[in-house]
Amino acid sequence: MPKNVMDKVWAYFDAVGPLTGSPWPIEYRTEEQDRLARLRAMGVRAFPSLVYPHKPGMAGWLNGWAADFASREPDVLHTATFFPEPSAAEDVRAALEAGARIFKAHVQVGAYDPRDPLLDPVWGQLSDAQVPVVVHCGDGPAAGAFTGPGPWAAVMERFPHLTAVVAHMGLPDYEPFLRMALRYDRLHLDTTMAFTDFTERGAPWPPALTPLLADLGHRVLFGSDFPNTPYPYAHQVEALLRLGLDDQWLRAVLHGNASRLLALP
Repeated sequence: MPKNVMDKVWAYFDAVGPLTGSPWPIEYRTEEQDRLARLRAMGVRAFPSLVYPHKPGMAGWLNGWAADFASREPDVLHTATFFPEPSAAEDVRAALEAGARIFKAHVQVGAYDPRDPLLDPVWGQLSDAQVPVVVHCGDGPAAGAFTGPGPWAAVMERFPHLTAVVAHMGLPDYEPFLRMALRYDRLHLDTTMAFTDFTERGAPWPPALTPLLADLGHRVLFGSDFPNTPYPYAHQVEALLRLGLDDQWLRAVLHGNASRLLALP
């Protein structure tokens, strides 16, 4: 993220501990080039910036920064975002024309209803373009006014061909989002923070759902929330290994599914 935005995000997580009783130390609180070097050293082949606004008037500026960032760093995927405001449709159209490969929507931080009519042309454009959008629409780690499976299910019902990635496996409502993916064949989920020791304390994964997770392995994507996690990057991989699923599932989640979805070489 742009440095001033990242600083505010870190300040938010610094404050989360006193509010929730669960400290959230930022594992990779370093400058941008060091963070990039760490990802590359760990063998990460491609990654998006996943910026998102929390108020009107931010999306265009963030999209400009993200486009420039991707142009400077060859392994960074061109990311874009939007907010429910009159310019939303034009912001998305301009980003698509500029080559955006993936979008991010953060319903919790933005505190907006994903069913807002201002977003209808956004979901429609993304659906037609088959460009994925990562959506933080679950109640974890903190619920918002419009989070949870209900509002997002309504969006998918209206735009059933939307290529969406539900962040954090939809935690803590794992089962409703997994079953939503059974209904909509372009709905995906990402593993960000799910199954880790940190998350298991408050939103444990129900082992009875593991067979369904295995069946949906072709639509599960590795997510990390780097650099903002309260544990090392490798722990997210370790948490996946502990599920006991086979190498084919792991290979798809860690590499193949994202490579296919984003048409990576």
